[in-house]
Amino acid sequence: MKTRITSIVTLAALLSGCATSSQNYAVQPVLHPGTEKRHESFNEISKQGEAQLVFLGDSITHGWESKGKAVWEKNWAPLKASNFGIGGDRTEHVLWRLEHGNFDGLKPKEIVLMIGTNNTGHQGRAQKELNGAVYECTAEQTAEGIKAIVAKLQQKCPDAKILILAIFPRGANKEDKFRQQNEATNAIVKGFADDKKVFFLDVGAKFLEADGTLSKTIMPDLLHPNDKGYQIWTDAMEAKVKELLK
Repeated sequence: MKTRITSIVTLAALLSGCATSSQNYAVQPVLHPGTEKRHESFNEISKQGEAQLVFLGDSITHGWESKGKAVWEKNWAPLKASNFGIGGDRTEHVLWRLEHGNFDGLKPKEIVLMIGTNNTGHQGRAQKELNGAVYECTAEQTAEGIKAIVAKLQQKCPDAKILILAIFPRGANKEDKFRQQNEATNAIVKGFADDKKVFFLDVGAKFLEADGTLSKTIMPDLLHPNDKGYQIWTDAMEAKVKELLK
């Protein structure tokens, strides 16, 4: 009986070791298939060296060109802003972009970074860029990916101020498991700010009702803002963005 118990304990330890040693996809740069053309357009913008404010992220950032277009033209375009958002991007995709030309030759005053919701939401899906492997990523791993992006941006744009935005709330309510994981990621990422060159801003509450629910009148799919959502986003961060641009 003692031998059997010892074997069970040993097996549990081995399984635990396997779980904790699993690779962190979030910090391994990889091309997001199908985004090459948009990526190259960012490289061209970078070579021109004119953008003073760059928004870097996934589809929520990309959406400034669609649902958020009117707000962008009114509030951000006059500040010589550029949109480096790509729909579906995770931290590892942004890291790949930064290693393949994005920001080369660019010296922005400020970079607004929001990334990570796809690291959360893509879990359980087979990924083409991972040769069909099922994607997994914890809050801690996503935070490591964001930390690596910040380090790379500081290396490429040492004079820029980086404003990390908390990942937006998603899902209908606070019981949504993906929202909970994003909140756990935000809690870690908040600690990356030194309030000198790296800053953190959480505007997520602005999208929520008093009871913590997320309205489809702001995010119809409970993930992406509509035009009203982009206005809320702008109103919530505009003062901080302009402060850091000075």
